[in-house]
Amino acid sequence: MRLLRIPFRLLAVLWGLCVGYWTIRVRFPAWSPAQQSEEVQRWSRQMLRALGISLHMEGEAPQQGPLLLVANHLSWLDILVVHAARHCRFVSKSEVHHWPLIGPMAAAGGTLFIERASRRDAMRVVHHMAESLQRGDMLAIFPEGTTGDGSVLLPFHANLIQAAISAHAPVIPLGLQYVQANGQPSRAVLYIGDDTLVGSVLRTLGAPAFTARVRFGQVQEAQGRDRRQWAQDLHEAVGRLCR
Repeated sequence: MRLLRIPFRLLAVLWGLCVGYWTIRVRFPAWSPAQQSEEVQRWSRQMLRALGISLHMEGEAPQQGPLLLVANHLSWLDILVVHAARHCRFVSKSEVHHWPLIGPMAAAGGTLFIERASRRDAMRVVHHMAESLQRGDMLAIFPEGTTGDGSVLLPFHANLIQAAISAHAPVIPLGLQYVQANGQPSRAVLYIGDDTLVGSVLRTLGAPAFTARVRFGQVQEAQGRDRRQWAQDLHEAVGRLCR
């Protein structure tokens, strides 16, 4: 069954990627931001179906910015899942910009790319994030800075939280989980350690159908907290949402 799933799902995913790329290149320039946002969310849900993944949401999905979403990070699938739940602009590692098809699509969708090893680049991105939030945008970050296996929530880097403080913008913690039909976590989607992107994608394509759970927490304001204290409090909130 696994060998049968892979080619059928792969064809559906490749077709979806091609349609998405064409839409962004040809149709996006004539659309309003609201139309673009709606299309990204629709396309993301279609891609999840092509992968055999159902979407389950809990909590109240935000309707508009300014807002910063703060989520745990498990897989290359996380951005797609969050977009399916609620389209927003992501802050992502610079390597994604060079991925075939995905990179140009992410850039067209407003992704802010960051060089993780450069403190100066992090300051640049924080500045652009604050400007984006002040314009009323909705942004999303993975403050762990890398993917984990879901057993333990990695420490949060506080730098990007500064953007919400500078822009006086609220934050919503977000918990992501991938769950098999038996209720156990799915390890097919993990992208950690020595995993390659191709290997992780093939495992996902061959896996039995599973569910992506998105849990929205309560809106938080800075209320005088500095970025380190707020990052710690958000770490606790995201951890509760992942249980």
